[in-house]
Amino acid sequence: MDELFEKGAILNMAEMVEYSAGGVISKQVLKNNAGNITLFSFDKGQGLSEHTAPFDAVVEILDGEAEIMINGKPLLLVAGQAVIMPANIPHALFAKQRFKMLLTMIKG
Repeated sequence: MDELFEKGAILNMAEMVEYSAGGVISKQVLKNNAGNITLFSFDKGQGLSEHTAPFDAVVEILDGEAEIMINGKPLLLVAGQAVIMPANIPHALFAKQRFKMLLTMIKG
């Protein structure tokens, strides 16, 4: 299996995932028993409906602007900003304009 993300190389994460008109793209960077790191791109108007996760997760916005709802509280994040989404608390994401993000989830 070819690895999309070369270990030991400099990576520009924002350039490693493209946008898709009217869609959402996800690309797994790393996954193991300790957790996973995934890149996402969301076109304007796309999102993830409210859900929970069993572990804390860090979302870092790489490009654009995202509205993230955590336990009913809306947060507007722009490129360079991040938020920790707490385990077992409802959260949702919405693209008022298109955005890219890096999601890091550590199990445990």
